Amino acid sequence: MRPLDSTEIPTVERLRSAGSVFAEDEARVLHDAAASGADLAAMLERRVRGEPLEHVVGWAEFDGLRVAVDPGVFVPRRRTEFLVRQAASRCRPGGVVVDMCCGSGAVGLALATAFGGRIELHATDVDPIAVSCARRNLAAIGALVYEGDLDAPLPDRLAGSVDVIVANVPYVPRDEIALMPPEARLHEPSTALDGGIDGLDVLRRLAARAPRWLPPGGHLLIETSERQADAAAEAAARHGLTPTLETSDELGTTILIGSRAA
Repeated sequence: MRPLDSTEIPTVERLRSAGSVFAEDEARVLHDAAASGADLAAMLERRVRGEPLEHVVGWAEFDGLRVAVDPGVFVPRRRTEFLVRQAASRCRPGGVVVDMCCGSGAVGLALATAFGGRIELHATDVDPIAVSCARRNLAAIGALVYEGDLDAPLPDRLAGSVDVIVANVPYVPRDEIALMPPEARLHEPSTALDGGIDGLDVLRRLAARAPRWLPPGGHLLIETSERQADAAAEAAARHGLTPTLETSDELGTTILIGSRAA
């Protein structure tokens, strides 16, 4: 990362006074993104008021890619790169992949990039703002993005032919949303955070629906947490999927893999 320029020091100080723990990194991003002094001042004010940096500059770095993130869209987290790696190890060139609860489309974009665009990618999200953002991110690779609840908008022709379903479903227990940083709870959609009483409502629904789309040997991969892992595995097994759990201590995340027997 480049050294700070002297003109960036006041920005660093303002960010620090507002509570940023990554003030120097954020200052570099803001200065690089600003088209003018007035633009910088406006963006800095938005950030100081608590908007996520990614919403302010309009993009997030994810798995080495720059992904457009519109205001109101869930910001992809670095921990979700582990979901991408686990899904990529189960994909194949020419295979069919569905990214459910796709948000900005970051996971699907990273997977398609890993395969040089040689997968047939479909994505869904219930939030129209996220769908619009994902369509923009995924247009260049020819992916189809549908608006609707989980698998509801998928074309029937995909039934039994999806090699991998990948999903970063909402999994925050409802009573814990109030404990999240204001960046998330005030600026990201509740549909991307609220997983119900125990955080597993959407995961259970997806585990019930996935077998319709997966052929023998197909896989469902869902990001969850270590404390929810056993209950998540039970949900997959209840619907005929063989559960496996993969955990990254480095990124602090757990992935449920539910596989159909070959």
